[in-house]
Amino acid sequence: MERMLKAARASGSLNLSNRSLKEVPDDVYKSLDAVGEGENWWEAVELQKLILAHNDIELLKEDIRNLPMLSVLNISHNKLSHLPAAIGELKSLKSLDVSSNLLHEIPEEIGSVTSLIKFDCSNNQLKELPSSLGNCQDLSDLKATNNGLISLPEDISNCSKMLKLDLEGNKLTVLSEKLIGSWTSLTELNAGICISITNNAAKNTLNGIPENIGGLSRLIRLDLHQNRISVIPSSIMGCSLLAEFYIGNNFLTSIPAETGKLTNLGTLDLHSNKLKEYPVEACKLKLSVLDLSNNSLSSLPPEIGLMTTLRRLVLTGNPIRTLRSSLVTGPTPALLRFLRSRLPAEEESGTTSESKEKVIVMASRLSLASKELSLGGHGLSVVPPQVWETSDITKVDLSRNTIEDLPVELSSCASLETLILSRNKIKMWPSAILKSLQHLVCLKLDINPLKQIPSDGFEAASNLQILDLNGNAGCLPEYPAFSSLMQLQELYLRRMQIPEVRVDIISLPKLRILDMSQNSIQSIPEGFKNATCLQELRFSDNNISALPAELGLLEPTLQVLQLDGNPLRSIRRTILDRGTKAILSYLKDRLPNQ
Repeated sequence: MERMLKAARASGSLNLSNRSLKEVPDDVYKSLDAVGEGENWWEAVELQKLILAHNDIELLKEDIRNLPMLSVLNISHNKLSHLPAAIGELKSLKSLDVSSNLLHEIPEEIGSVTSLIKFDCSNNQLKELPSSLGNCQDLSDLKATNNGLISLPEDISNCSKMLKLDLEGNKLTVLSEKLIGSWTSLTELNAGICISITNNAAKNTLNGIPENIGGLSRLIRLDLHQNRISVIPSSIMGCSLLAEFYIGNNFLTSIPAETGKLTNLGTLDLHSNKLKEYPVEACKLKLSVLDLSNNSLSSLPPEIGLMTTLRRLVLTGNPIRTLRSSLVTGPTPALLRFLRSRLPAEEESGTTSESKEKVIVMASRLSLASKELSLGGHGLSVVPPQVWETSDITKVDLSRNTIEDLPVELSSCASLETLILSRNKIKMWPSAILKSLQHLVCLKLDINPLKQIPSDGFEAASNLQILDLNGNAGCLPEYPAFSSLMQLQELYLRRMQIPEVRVDIISLPKLRILDMSQNSIQSIPEGFKNATCLQELRFSDNNISALPAELGLLEPTLQVLQLDGNPLRSIRRTILDRGTKAILSYLKDRLPNQ
């Protein structure tokens, strides 16, 4: 013990976890006063990090005030029945973990710790949180799962920097609009907000979703399963970044058509509700997983067949009479093919009775005000001159046509920011044109017969923030071409027969979203632990059998981790089914010294 205390006086960090301690050693509280023989007092440093987790400690003394420089205090998984009032005197404390104890209350003095950023009081016996917590205006990560909370103090609306809130397993009946509204005002911090209000052993009883939920424009994961919610407000469409939505085991009889506007949604769990129909508008979603099991559906809109991104559609437990049971319980692709066969021919093919010329003229007129030209799905074989003749155009959508070549005149679109060329017949990377488009930040070339991009091809588009190359097998340039895209935030590389994750991809400093699903990747590199900007990581349908524990270090920022369709053997299916948060927590616990 003395050796560890001596080392702590040199480093400022002391880890006494898993030592079967009944109490905190007195010398810990003494800090610099305990400088021993052979030590130079002027070389000793104040204790800044103290880990006392996984012991049998029943009391944290008021002497904790003697450690004023503490920035991290972890005394989780002990037997504390109360916290000392002196906790409020730790003016430098940024992270406090008192989870898995026997606490009945948190002292009001916690409000004096105005430096607090992260607070975990999960798995205790709390019935309320102190209103003084609202004084901690830098608080951005609050976890209070598995307690007996009935409501939240309105004063925590002052915590306007709140980024992550986890209230799983309580007895909440309402989440006020005031709280939602106050946390929304600073969601432009470019950090995903993860609100998890679910229940396991101890149920929440939320009977509604706040009408202003749509104000959470940075929301990535929303978990409201097993409550008493009967209506999803139409304002949900404002959650434009929402990727995972869990609202199973509620009392929904319908879902709003506005759900179809959640363009980033990948997982929608609606199981065990009272749904009688699935709206046609929601068939526009690019979902990977749709769970409609145990509802009251008697039929399905054939438009679901157009949701070709679906890998898992669960329909069991519905009184569906229009589908054979073998289709309902069979593989998803077969069900989707059947539903597509029920569509009118013109809807399935996307043809239109309007002449191409009329469509182009009308789109050109609309673009005069919007600066956006939409010509997707009109059977165009060449880029019409209206594209470069339109003044100051910022967005051009030419997707779902049969275009093979891009004309050099496109180089004159100096204001162009977004260029969508998905589902065409383009074979060559347009380096010469891209060099002239200095303001281009979004390029979508997915599902084209694109040949290998030249090794210097990305240098022509170094300002790109979004790049979609899905479905272009063999087009990637040689290593380290991605190092030219230092501004890149979103990268989509699905269905490209990629065997491994390249270092130049992992090293992209601003990357938030990486989708490498449906490839032949066998392992996830440990190097991802340094990709601290990542919010979404998609590796579905690869050949991955194990996960590096280091991936758990991304727990503070990574909100979506998709791994379905891999032969994973290193992690139990029950953990995988619980989603991103559970997987990252499991991996983090597997790290040494965690």
